[in-house]
Amino acid sequence: MTEKDIFAERGRSLEEDYFRKKDRELIEKMREAAAAELDRQEMGARTGLSDPELLKDLQDLGFTPDTLALLPLVPVIQMAWAEGGITAEERTLLTNLARKRGIAAGSEADRQLAAWMDNRPDESAFTRARRLIAAILAAGGQTDINAEDLVKYCESIAYASGGFLGIGRISSEERALLDSIAAELRTRRG
Repeated sequence: MTEKDIFAERGRSLEEDYFRKKDRELIEKMREAAAAELDRQEMGARTGLSDPELLKDLQDLGFTPDTLALLPLVPVIQMAWAEGGITAEERTLLTNLARKRGIAAGSEADRQLAAWMDNRPDESAFTRARRLIAAILAAGGQTDINAEDLVKYCESIAYASGGFLGIGRISSEERALLDSIAAELRTRRG
């Protein structure tokens, strides 16, 4: 075999390796896209949403079928963060509310809730999540989300650590946020 043949053979081998790698990457991207589409379909069925943009927004916010039960808690989490941090009382209320919603201790959704209680999500995440909740309410699908209950949960969080010795007072920041959440959810429901 000549030197020219050796180089040509090596070139073909490198080219084949490159294209095999690209094929594997493409197949993986296709699998990921298919899995994302299945997740969107499942979340659509659970929420009553059919708008692909809204379902994609759910995914962009990090929601999966396993964490979707957290969506209604986002305004409540926002309320807990209204004064800059989450108190022990608010943590307890959030955890109890999560358990009532069927979020098991140690589950993916529970880990996400803990992360949100430890690190405040961006304001845009709160805004987008409230818009999605309002869209679900407007869709009128089979869901356990209820605007009045969500507002009550937010109120209970606001009362949890306010006032004298933590009893009976909602701060001005919390009141403004509560009014905003209530108005948004109540006007967009079906």
